[in-house]
Amino acid sequence: MTVVQCSGRIVAGNEMETLRAQISGMMQDRKDFVLHLGEVAFIDSSGLGTMVRLLTRTRKSHGDLKLCNVPQAIEKLLHMTNLNRLFETHETEESAISAFYRRGSAPEEVRESGPAVLCVDQSSDVLAYLRELLKREGHQVHTTSSLRDALILLRATHPALLVLGPSLSASAPTQHAFETARARVPVVELGSEFSTLDAGEAASRLLESIQAHLRPKPGSSS
Repeated sequence: MTVVQCSGRIVAGNEMETLRAQISGMMQDRKDFVLHLGEVAFIDSSGLGTMVRLLTRTRKSHGDLKLCNVPQAIEKLLHMTNLNRLFETHETEESAISAFYRRGSAPEEVRESGPAVLCVDQSSDVLAYLRELLKREGHQVHTTSSLRDALILLRATHPALLVLGPSLSASAPTQHAFETARARVPVVELGSEFSTLDAGEAASRLLESIQAHLRPKPGSSS
């Protein structure tokens, strides 16, 4: 396995791309990784989404990605987003390495029994973050970066809520059809700052908005 020592910030931009490129390059002949986060001070929504995508890729390749030396602030972030149930964390590098020699049980299955949510955003990292965050809140989650595909999913899945990122565009007919279809669905709009917010703060704000939209209205039947 390979230990990757991170420091500073894991955020949208050069930092995130450097981490992704480094691990992706090594995946050609390695499959097990440890992210040493001891010197990481901040992770935004995009950065956490990148970590989710890297974890997914390693597991699809029959490998894994574990975290070690997680600072208290980052540990709190993982608990706030319920992603502590997705990532395996260890207090030390030695403990994380040893864990690869005693392969445990499969990752916990998540029951998606809540209302369906459709997430649309340009960033694959943000979508990965939203997918895992909302799955662990019990939602059935569909994601796409394309308004054309979002229109199809709106019609096919009848989501209870639409989470919509900024600056989405498509051809004029698709844009018009999408605007017409979305008018019938409650919408939570992600501001342009969502991807760069502290991942825990972003989760807290988003989940509060979602709960407000899905909460039964006074006087409505349950």
